[in-house]
Amino acid sequence: MEGYIDFELQKYRLLAYLQEVKQCFNETKLYPQLADIVFHYNNLGAFRKNKQFLQDHFPKKIDMLDMQKLEIVYEKMLADDGLMQELEHITQYALDEMKGTINEGAEIYEFVEKQLQVEPVGIIPLYKNEGYILLRYGINSEVRIYGYNITLFEHQHSRYKGIKLAYIDSREKNLANTYEQIKIDIIRSIRTLPNPAVYRVELPLSVPFNETLLPIAKRVLVKYIC
Repeated sequence: MEGYIDFELQKYRLLAYLQEVKQCFNETKLYPQLADIVFHYNNLGAFRKNKQFLQDHFPKKIDMLDMQKLEIVYEKMLADDGLMQELEHITQYALDEMKGTINEGAEIYEFVEKQLQVEPVGIIPLYKNEGYILLRYGINSEVRIYGYNITLFEHQHSRYKGIKLAYIDSREKNLANTYEQIKIDIIRSIRTLPNPAVYRVELPLSVPFNETLLPIAKRVLVKYIC
């Protein structure tokens, strides 16, 4: 919406942005691009909704009487001028184009999410808001150990749960060094939690770690634990 309000200009700006996002999706890199485009899409939707709300509730004046239908026909005092019509054209086009790109990212997200395996290691205590995850993906034998902490956020009338991860160490998983053994080593070396909740998280696919695996794993963990 910044600068010269012209459909063709904004169209090319939008398509250039979407091309960059799609390039990342083609490389199976979802974040932060997927979150960004959803944010922009919701903003555009809110703009159109608020504009329509303003028009619907703005005072109107009587334009004519329809005696056959016994109706009073009103003329909108807040009619779209040329600028608003151009903005309407731009936002509708942008919403349609962005929706398609969001769907592409969502398909990748859902595919990775379905492949992600989460299971507890040993007995899980009643308190599960803090603990550890053992993360492994692809054909790697390396297991990355993270401490996790789940927190509650309140926003107006909604409550959300978020998760923070802190990298601790990495180990090699083999026949002698199982997930259970790694858990025992964690309890012995880190004594902040005497009986911590520990989960193994595995993905049989090789995907970008920071841009895809870690963000999806965090969201899946919150749903699984809570």
